[in-house]
Amino acid sequence: MRTQIRQFSIISLLFLFLFAIPDASAQLLKKLGKAAERAAERTVERRVEKETSEKTDAVLDSILEPGSKGKQGNAPTNQEGMPIPIGQTPNDGEGEMNNPIATTTGESGPKTIQVYSKFDYVPGDKLLFFDDFSNDFVGDFPSKWNTNGGGELVTFDDSSEKWIELISGYGVYFIPDVPKLPEEYTIEFDVMAIGLDRKTSSTAKLRVDLSDDDKFKEGNNFVQAHLPFCQYSAIGITMENRINGKREIYSTVNADLREEVLNKPHISIAVNKQRFRLWVNEEKHIDIPRIVPQGGVSNTLKFHMNNFKDGKERLFITNLKVAEGGLDLRRTLISEGKVSTNGILFDSGSANLQPQSMGIIRQISQVLLQEKDMNLNIIGHTDSDGDDTANRKLSEARSEAVKNALVNIYNIDSARLTTAGKGESEPVGDNGTVDGKAQNRRVEFIKI
Repeated sequence: MRTQIRQFSIISLLFLFLFAIPDASAQLLKKLGKAAERAAERTVERRVEKETSEKTDAVLDSILEPGSKGKQGNAPTNQEGMPIPIGQTPNDGEGEMNNPIATTTGESGPKTIQVYSKFDYVPGDKLLFFDDFSNDFVGDFPSKWNTNGGGELVTFDDSSEKWIELISGYGVYFIPDVPKLPEEYTIEFDVMAIGLDRKTSSTAKLRVDLSDDDKFKEGNNFVQAHLPFCQYSAIGITMENRINGKREIYSTVNADLREEVLNKPHISIAVNKQRFRLWVNEEKHIDIPRIVPQGGVSNTLKFHMNNFKDGKERLFITNLKVAEGGLDLRRTLISEGKVSTNGILFDSGSANLQPQSMGIIRQISQVLLQEKDMNLNIIGHTDSDGDDTANRKLSEARSEAVKNALVNIYNIDSARLTTAGKGESEPVGDNGTVDGKAQNRRVEFIKI
């Protein structure tokens, strides 16, 4: 009874205030109406999404036979028919790391450089941020990241490669210390998932956000790419945006990523003003010309994961690279006669090309096919890690690998190409920092 009297009194006072001050009442009601409308919209969206996913899960569970709920693609399974987590081979209980991407032509494996010969992603040429966590300790949260949740760095088996483990939770974000994003830039990172199986939810996703909020909210202007990790159904990639608080795009693009997410995929994103493109390994899945809010207001990169089962389904990220640019290198090479890029990647300490590098090499080949009289000198550079003599030999071998790709894949006459290696002798960045080392690991193409 007292509660009812108190509520009646509050309501009475509110009405007295509104009738006593007409202008204020109109403004307040207008604000309350807009706020209520926005809140109702978000509530309905979340409820519909939750109900839809629950119904989808339930229907699929009822259709699929026990023990065979959906196809896993060609992912390896154990004797019980369950997918083998990343980091284990079918015959190795100790869990030796798999390398799902072959790095040379003619090598066996599901992905080869030949497959990437039409890969058209070109990374930016001005490095803004790079982190492979080499300067951080395992078990710590990385020094160049922020979060409102938790997480730590881990390694697997005998590998020295470090990964940040994200945690799932509503409103939990992981924010690298990337400088404010320009209007044109690229983002790359590797993802690894463990513990996925046929019961992984259809709403288990990694969300990549570009937002105008630099803390732990969505913001009024953002772009979100939702990458699915469900295993019993092809969920697709959902794209969403807000411009001044108003949604303009919400769509799901068909994509079956079930096999890819089991095999440490490489994610590439290119933003050119309003245009947003996304590749998973060599395949471009998203290319939306007007989804990014104008004016470079969505200048903060964030990661958010949701609906992963705690302690069972785990997600990791490493080798995050953000670079300004990502434009057409062909015009630069033709007009200036020189291009320098750190977007051509190799295996650590090796001259084995990583297939993601083929976007740049493809553009160089197109210039050579167009400019019949152009010859190029390909020069490799390394950071200062290791012995100087060894680095010089490594840089020479890497420039030869680039030449071989141009000759063997794109049919460029080898007589038009020369190679050289400078090792660590001509740094452009500080070899005492991770970012500086990444800048120094580069390949130059110089017209001769």
